[in-house]
Amino acid sequence: MAEFISLKEGVSKTLNKGDTVCFEGFTHLIPHASAHEVVRQKIDDLTIIRMTPDVIYDQLIGMGLVKKMIFSYAGNPGVGLLRRFRDSVEKGWPNKIEIEEHSHSAMAHAYEAGAAGLPCAIFRGYMGAELKKVNSNIKKIECPFTGEELTAVPSLKPDVAFIHAQKADKKGNVLIEGILGVQKEAVLASKKSLVTVEEIVDTLDCHPNATVLPDWTISFISHVPGGAHPSYARGYYKRDNACYIEWDKIASNRETFREWMEENVLKVDAEVFKSRVEKLREDRYE
Repeated sequence: MAEFISLKEGVSKTLNKGDTVCFEGFTHLIPHASAHEVVRQKIDDLTIIRMTPDVIYDQLIGMGLVKKMIFSYAGNPGVGLLRRFRDSVEKGWPNKIEIEEHSHSAMAHAYEAGAAGLPCAIFRGYMGAELKKVNSNIKKIECPFTGEELTAVPSLKPDVAFIHAQKADKKGNVLIEGILGVQKEAVLASKKSLVTVEEIVDTLDCHPNATVLPDWTISFISHVPGGAHPSYARGYYKRDNACYIEWDKIASNRETFREWMEENVLKVDAEVFKSRVEKLREDRYE
């Protein structure tokens, strides 16, 4: 049964030093507020997992909280590099992280395998690709029925999954609408989960085929309007493209990065966050 809880308390109850954690959302509903709370609590030595790691992963890495990243494609969407990620890999600042790179397909299959309780994912992929030369977790396997050569990768089973969604009802069921990534699979594959939502309603009142995570699949729910910003939440606010463009300048310099994180993440309290949300509401996205 999902428990309703503040974001601060939820992060402290779910995530521990040295855990494996994912913050999933694909273009849409990226859980920025959850990642920022992890930064404020300075939970480090993390192995972070994500399809298309972007700004929040750049921030976690730049703050020295990460020891390893398992990912498929890393970049600031529509802009370019993740500069803090690159600085870590190439120059070891603030620490040198280990990386394990995969394709989108491999990551999706690995989450599904984790959700099913399987030790690995088996699929067609990577044939002729050179990524397996630098990733020892990409293995060949022979189908026992056809003799076909297939690819196997370890399943993904995070200690904690963080996602953002539009709504939760008062029973703890969660509704996700719009573009989906692997949020559902990530929650089902993880030992614990925390879902931030735009609003809490009496009933979800949604189509039977909508993406709903029932209350028994979720550990904690936090009411965090605006929790996906600067990514977007369908029906609530648009993608803040200016933030992504500005991030490239901010992250390009170590000192500028640290100053921005101090002012915009470490010092942000509930009232400041509330005022930002009110501004988002003025430009409501339908």
